[in-house]
Amino acid sequence: MRARSRRSLSGVVGFLLIVPVTALADDGQEEGNGLTISTLSGAADRVSGGDALVEITLQRGDHLTIRLNGHDVSSAFHPGSAPNSLLGLVTGLVLGRNTLTVEGRRARRTLHLTNYPIKGPIVSGPHIHPFICQTESFHLPDQTTLGPPIDSDCSAETRVNYVYKSTEDGMFRPLPDPTVLPPDVARTTNTEGVTVWYVVRVETGTMNRGIYQNAILHDPTSDPPPSPFSQPAGWNRKLIAIHGAGCPGGWYTQGSQEGVNVFSDLYLSQGYALFINTLQNPSNSCNPFVAGESAMMGKEHFIKTFGVPFFTISTGGSGGAYTSLQVADAFPGLIDGIFLNATFPDAGEIAYSGLDGHLLTHYFTVTNPDGFTIDQQVAVSGYQGRQAWYDAANQAQRTDPVPGRIDVEGYNSAVWNAVVPMELRYHPVTNPRGARPTVFDASRNIYGVDPNTGFALRAFDNAGVQYGLKALNEGVISTAQFLDLNQGVGGYDDDANYIASRALGNRGAIRRAYQSGVNLGGSGGLTAIPIIDFGSYNEAAAYHYQWHHFAVRQRLIEANGSAENHTLWRGNNATSVPLNHAFAVMTQWVTAVKNDHSHIPLRQKVIRNRPAEATDGCYDANVPPQFIAEPQTWSSEPDSQCNTLWPSYSFPRKVAGGPLSASILKCQLKPIDPRDYAVSFTPEELERLRGIFPNGVCDWSRRGVNQVPVAVGISFGPAPSHRHEGEDDSGE
Repeated sequence: MRARSRRSLSGVVGFLLIVPVTALADDGQEEGNGLTISTLSGAADRVSGGDALVEITLQRGDHLTIRLNGHDVSSAFHPGSAPNSLLGLVTGLVLGRNTLTVEGRRARRTLHLTNYPIKGPIVSGPHIHPFICQTESFHLPDQTTLGPPIDSDCSAETRVNYVYKSTEDGMFRPLPDPTVLPPDVARTTNTEGVTVWYVVRVETGTMNRGIYQNAILHDPTSDPPPSPFSQPAGWNRKLIAIHGAGCPGGWYTQGSQEGVNVFSDLYLSQGYALFINTLQNPSNSCNPFVAGESAMMGKEHFIKTFGVPFFTISTGGSGGAYTSLQVADAFPGLIDGIFLNATFPDAGEIAYSGLDGHLLTHYFTVTNPDGFTIDQQVAVSGYQGRQAWYDAANQAQRTDPVPGRIDVEGYNSAVWNAVVPMELRYHPVTNPRGARPTVFDASRNIYGVDPNTGFALRAFDNAGVQYGLKALNEGVISTAQFLDLNQGVGGYDDDANYIASRALGNRGAIRRAYQSGVNLGGSGGLTAIPIIDFGSYNEAAAYHYQWHHFAVRQRLIEANGSAENHTLWRGNNATSVPLNHAFAVMTQWVTAVKNDHSHIPLRQKVIRNRPAEATDGCYDANVPPQFIAEPQTWSSEPDSQCNTLWPSYSFPRKVAGGPLSASILKCQLKPIDPRDYAVSFTPEELERLRGIFPNGVCDWSRRGVNQVPVAVGISFGPAPSHRHEGEDDSGE
């Protein structure tokens, strides 16, 4: 019989900040016996890649035997930083359920680890197909590529490259020889006051079918090989998640680039590490749940490579901004703070608002081209002007799978990445079973699939929506125009063709959109982390409008009663000017929260530790711009300094009486009541109105149909779902 190996804890060596992420599993031993097990790299039931970083706490002086699936792995554990703790990287996990048993003289405990392939999936559901591999076109720092994929899941061998910052031109250059530093290598001092050679280790590989990268200060000539037990001297023990750009064309591709540069001098020079995956770039994958899964796996891998960070902050602009929000909300504990710009609540909100606006462009140009003046049309749209309205409306193209559709100027149906072969693409006549380029089909595992067509179910619904209601009540349009508009505006079918009737969103798809966080709710991880939005001003064109920022804030208010963890800075210079400052304030805020060891709820800690500089305001148009500190409100009226400088305009569903949050996908209906209008209808008009809305009109005072909170821990397979018993994602 093989002798049992035992480890005795007699002291603590080294320094490692440990933030447990999961609750320990129990084998029935009574509490208080002093022996616990927890995973530090991620959830014990959602491990990937065959290994997990585990912490054991025990009574001082106890002797332990640690076994994985019956095999002794005690030698993998080392004294941890916490009192009476051991830390170990447990390797060799088999796919599926594994059992880690820790036995001492006075207690025995068991932790079950469920391991999934590094290829995924874990929670996102079956891999979407087709899927175009792009490892051969993904360029590494030395200008080579990852080479051809080695399997059908687009896998590639992991590569480690080193770059350094040159004193000659301030640029990053490949390190020719990892055993020798060149004479022009720069120095940098991190936030902890440690000065090191400015050499960056970049790891590139494949994970969850995407291409991941992480970057960290690491000098291969002096630092030991990375491990959770020996961090690089230059790393400040803090991590940043970065995300790519927006969604058009973001389907069925692995991605040939991350969408944002992992070589960020702003972060690396201060000692921060970064991580990303091509599937965290909506331009490659417009599926925020897959982005969250990829970020979960990427952070897990980072921790197993370098150790547990003190905090993790997420950042991005436009698509990277809403990805930051959605990942943080649906995967609580993954992200500790967000600073972002040019945001939207989610990609779906862009599409839904575009669909409303697109119905209006069609009505005013085709159905009733002579019935409204341009000013009346713009009033019904809610936007600042016609160009702003059309630019927003044309984003309905994200839901249109039919190629070559002729519509208003600027509209492009069936937007594809050129790398996807033509023969794989949907066409209603020549290839009716082809891949469909829509935000719904990109997240088909969440929305669900129509068994009759194979198409993803759709969540857009405009039943009961009274387009132009505000314009009617303000006397901008007449009762006759209002009735004509709502009788003729119509909806869409599953191919985004215009139809005379209103669109009916699938109720099950709507519920799952909320549960998954694909439709941002704000009641998950966003409840208790700091958020700084320093988005720039834009109202005239291109659809990055201010109301989207206020929609995020309003969703937080609806979910949590207030948005005290949300700071908003606006202005023409509110992207370039305050970026460094926003980052500094965010790190100050998150650090204060992490150092608050009181027993109050985390949300209260976030609010209590909000820095004085994390206050609302805007930047004026001066050079250099000056900051005006005042509460930020959504208004096109000159009712404050910031709103005078930077007025905010509306959108079609808000003009129809909907909430600023744009969070209701399908409204509850109520009977028509003449008292709800600021104008009077004739008896004939009232009868016509009831005929237009036979089932009633939207009751915006109520939550939407199937509007449920984000279901933290939800899974679309193969991992088990952590939803509460009784939750239902069915219903049509």
